[in-house]
Parts: sequence; structure tokens; C-alpha cells
Amino acid sequence: MPIVLIVAGFVGGAMLVRFAVREGRRVNRELNEAREARINDPAGIRTLRRDPATGTYRPG
Repeated sequence: MPIVLIVAGFVGGAMLVRFAVREGRRVNRELNEAREARINDPAGIRTLRRDPATGTYRPG
């Protein structure tokens, strides 16, 4: 009987690790897609422009 419990523990642990790895990959994939969308969006890029009155650069 103890061997059955040990085997069940190993199988449960393996399933838990597999679930955690799959979930981690899914989250990383979503984060990479969001990062790439933000980088490739030209409207989201802000440039700096020189203020002629003060000579400092400001977002414009």
C-alpha cells in the first residue's frame, strides 16, 4: 500500500510541474506579444522637441 501512495505522489507532482511549466509559457507568450505590439506601434512613440524659449527638450 505505501508504494501506491508514493507512486500517486510522484504522478501528482509531475502533473503539478507540467501545469506550472505550461502556465509559465502561456504567460510569457502573452507578455511577449504585448511587448511586441507596444514596440511596433508608431503612435505610442513619443519624441522630444526642443523648446526654443528655454532650450530644454520636452515631449512633443
